[in-house]
Amino acid sequence: MKRPLDPFPGDEASSFALENVADGVFAVDRDFIVRYCNIAAGEIARIEPADAVGRTCREVFGVKNCRNVCVLRQSMEEAKPISNRIVTLRRVNCPDVPVSISAAPIWAVGGAVIGGVQIFRDLSGGGFVSRLAGLQPLDDFGTRDPQLSEIVSMLPQIAQSDSTVLLLGESGTGKEVFARAIHKLSQRSAGPFVAVNCGALPEHLMESELFGYKSGAFTDARKDKPGRFALAEAGTLLLDEIGDLPYSMQAKILRALQERAFEPLGGVETIPADVRVVAATNRDLQRMVAEGTFRQDLYYRLHVVVIRIPPLRERIGDVPLLIERILGRCRMASTKNIEAVSPEAMARLTAHDYPGNIRELENIIEYAAILCPGKTIELCHLPEPLRGTVATCAPKQGRTMVEIRAQAAQEAVDRHHGNRNAACRELGISKDTLRRILGRRDEDA
Repeated sequence: MKRPLDPFPGDEASSFALENVADGVFAVDRDFIVRYCNIAAGEIARIEPADAVGRTCREVFGVKNCRNVCVLRQSMEEAKPISNRIVTLRRVNCPDVPVSISAAPIWAVGGAVIGGVQIFRDLSGGGFVSRLAGLQPLDDFGTRDPQLSEIVSMLPQIAQSDSTVLLLGESGTGKEVFARAIHKLSQRSAGPFVAVNCGALPEHLMESELFGYKSGAFTDARKDKPGRFALAEAGTLLLDEIGDLPYSMQAKILRALQERAFEPLGGVETIPADVRVVAATNRDLQRMVAEGTFRQDLYYRLHVVVIRIPPLRERIGDVPLLIERILGRCRMASTKNIEAVSPEAMARLTAHDYPGNIRELENIIEYAAILCPGKTIELCHLPEPLRGTVATCAPKQGRTMVEIRAQAAQEAVDRHHGNRNAACRELGISKDTLRRILGRRDEDA
């Protein structure tokens, strides 16, 4: 049974909840006049919530092609919720932003639709969600997985300490994303975040790169140069791929961690290091200790707060959510307006085990977006190893204008789940014209 929903909460608990959620929420009446707008909606749309109330939602939260494709209108007309439609939000004097929209009708006690509520999520990664005090939203990590959600929920507490953090996870799982989140949530957020890939530094340059050098330390050292520890002063230093650190350097890193100080190459004075260290690796450090390739004392110095990030194959249910975010970034970076992935393509994407994790998924979707000429990524747009025996998309040539118009009309009807009124609004044609187009197709069949 549908129960009436009051979009304009009066009790303090409801008001507090809506004002502190990370997603934008607004509610309209039957005339699409905004009756409620929360803080996040105002932040994302770059408008004061009080200024939004009393104006039409199209005026305040207009999206590209809003007149023809209105998710909220469709939800109210069809009297059913609609979830996860990707659109581009238009903003005055600000860059457009990709958002994921969900909408639901509001019913009166008698069952009549009296309005609608819309929730939208900023997919650009720079919205209100990242500025909530003491909160790092799960959406920033693209997960609904219970295991990863539990890890993310602990980040604010971990960030507030100054202990060393060790991030363990396969390549491409997002270890640097976690490191940056810890930095942003910490009391060091105003300081620098410096990342160094230990596996990418030549061994003979590693000491000078990490600790710097003094003038005259070697032939070409004409002036002092600060190292990464000095550059991260009062901030956070990420030692990425610390498992690739040469054994000879491990003792020097250990001393810097224990004494919170270091000596530049060629220097004679010890320099204090006010730096919070986050280390990351895709290697099994415990096994390396047993094999004698990683110092046991350094391992235990790093092994204070340990976060194990699960690979994507262990949270495959997050793939659709991650794809939604990747498509949002693609929309911002190009003129393409890709809105969805076909069921066949999505089935193939969720069946893949992703040895390259999130980085591999990003590459797959970006590749498909390049090949996709329309709004929906099909199976044939995926890289060859994923699409299997499916041939590349057949070129749509040699068709009559009647066939082309009929296919476009039918695709619009399908997108709106058979609702011809909604299809007509999207296409900008009347119901008689739609009926005539589809009728000609049937006559020619």
